[in-house]
Amino acid sequence: MKNIDLSSLKVTSKINIRETPTRLDLQATSQEIKKDLKKVRNETAEWQDILYAHGKYAVLVCLQGMDTSGKDSLIREVFKGFNSRGVVVHSFKVPTALELKHDYLWRHYLALPSRGKFGVFNRSHYENVLVTRVHPEYILGENLPQINSIEDIDENFWEKRFEEIRNFEQHLADNGTIIFKFFLNLSKEEQRQRLLRRLDKDIKNWKFSPGDLKERKLWDKYRDYYEDAINRTSTKGAPWYVIPADDKSTARYLVAKILHDELLKYNDVKEPALSEEIYQNLDAYREQLKKEH
Repeated sequence: MKNIDLSSLKVTSKINIRETPTRLDLQATSQEIKKDLKKVRNETAEWQDILYAHGKYAVLVCLQGMDTSGKDSLIREVFKGFNSRGVVVHSFKVPTALELKHDYLWRHYLALPSRGKFGVFNRSHYENVLVTRVHPEYILGENLPQINSIEDIDENFWEKRFEEIRNFEQHLADNGTIIFKFFLNLSKEEQRQRLLRRLDKDIKNWKFSPGDLKERKLWDKYRDYYEDAINRTSTKGAPWYVIPADDKSTARYLVAKILHDELLKYNDVKEPALSEEIYQNLDAYREQLKKEH
């Protein structure tokens, strides 16, 4: 397999999504990619067991992308083999009536992973600066002070919201949450093909919604707002990675490999040491158990 510089996928300076590739050739067969994916995810799963015992860090993985970009299947494949108690996945839909009675970050706070666990946000708090910018009328449902009409939602409003998100993520990072944010960069043509497959295959019909076609007409707006959000919020403590997503196997491997390589840099994540008293009596405990046989 081709040696990929994963740091090239990390957003460390301003990006232009139009110029960012949606496909990456790993110079490997599908089976070779799947084999390497299995290896890295198994090693990361073993690290997660140690993370749980260590108990000082949590890991938050945020996945964003256009409709059909492959978020659901990526979660299934990247975290296959993990201890199910160590990974909690949240898919954020349209806010409920209860959620709208709180600030927009409230429901995301409730879903954060506890120390020792992975949390995966399938869509995330970024919907509040993506979908709501494409459809600003959604903001009116939040019943915010001083926001009485769409005309009140100006650039200052969005800048304030980005600042709140940066502060939210910095607070998490400062308190032991390791944050990864992945944008699955899908081409418009590949989305068209995937939507057609949903229509052509009976087993996938349930995934299709006429709303998908309405939102597809707003492709350019979504792309521009994704670009703006990524550029404004990719920080050292909460970096964005732009993942070429036209090939699902490649996207899954890249996400798994980034998680693997970055998390294994945390050399302080180790199993807790036994107390001196327990360590000194291991042989006695062993003999006690053997005598029960």
